[in-house]
Amino acid sequence: MNSNFSYDNHEDDLSVSRIGVSVFAERPSLRETMQEDVTGAGFRVTETGNLMRLVDTAEAGPALGDIVMVDCPLVDAALLAGLARLDLVAARKGLGLVISTSVDALDDVFAALDQSQPQILVAPSRTERLVALGQVMTQLPQRRVRELSDEDRLVILRLTQQITEIGEKLSGLSGGAVPKPVGQPSAFRFDPPASAASSESVAGLPDARIIRRIIRNRQLRGRFLNPELFADPAWDMLLDLTAAHLEKVRVSVTSLCIASGVPPTTALRWIGQMTDAGLLKRVEDDQDRRRAFIVLTDKARDAMAAYFAEMGNTAHRLV
Repeated sequence: MNSNFSYDNHEDDLSVSRIGVSVFAERPSLRETMQEDVTGAGFRVTETGNLMRLVDTAEAGPALGDIVMVDCPLVDAALLAGLARLDLVAARKGLGLVISTSVDALDDVFAALDQSQPQILVAPSRTERLVALGQVMTQLPQRRVRELSDEDRLVILRLTQQITEIGEKLSGLSGGAVPKPVGQPSAFRFDPPASAASSESVAGLPDARIIRRIIRNRQLRGRFLNPELFADPAWDMLLDLTAAHLEKVRVSVTSLCIASGVPPTTALRWIGQMTDAGLLKRVEDDQDRRRAFIVLTDKARDAMAAYFAEMGNTAHRLV
């Protein structure tokens, strides 16, 4: 396969070849591109095939790579069962998962993957796949039962930087934003003030209609100016989930991505960070285990109540 990109040589990082990556995708051309990116970044491809091969591999449970990359824009019952099995195997063995899908299949894929903390991407670019690969790689020492040597850890850190650089080169035409490296302080380091309402109370929250008006006012700016100027996905998602809490409705991950106002893959990264920070949590549908929703935690709900209580009667003018 021809490529318009030349990778740096990683001969000095021979020990990186011990990190194996399995690649599964239905389209042969995409599968070849994913393999090229994986090997070009210095990894060893251990398994490759189409999605039926993934189902067979996941069900049989043979040795997979340390990281498994899957592209599944369309899903059916058999594939979802395979993903669920892969999720359990990955959680048990400490494997890293990078799963790319489409907006239409996002809710189903998200619901099937609840054990292994995968990186989920929506219609990603090559850059986004490489960055996700690097992020999963940095988590391997925590995922794997065996202890890595100091040399292994240094190799992983060095390769993560190299993957980021490759991703930046590949993004020359796409212009996609590269997320902050894993290990940096979270952007969500706040706790509700001591005076915040208790988890049983939402006395400080305004009527849901006021919050929906705030959301509409924020969206209105995009009719006159470039919406990217005002991108604030964390706040937009917190507002949407607060309104949903008051309306007693549940929000799917796809709906939350739409509410964020940013591309779905970017929104999923924010959801992951906010979940890690204890602001959001995943809840399963009691009636249908194949569905899952995102809700505010008590911590986030109390913080939003305290915020709106502080704003008082001026809340309706917020944008």
